[in-house]
Amino acid sequence: MKPLKEKISITIDSDILAKLKENAEYDDRSLSQYINIVLKQHFKDIEDKK
Repeated sequence: MKPLKEKISITIDSDILAKLKENAEYDDRSLSQYINIVLKQHFKDIEDKK
């Protein structure tokens, strides 16, 4: 079963958003998908450091 998704609204620096959009396009993903991947990797990295 796929995890449930929730819609949120955030404020993000425009330079960060531009990089996210650029990388998402390069990776042929939606912005939302790409942000999820980045966040999952970030949390994995944190856990690996523990």
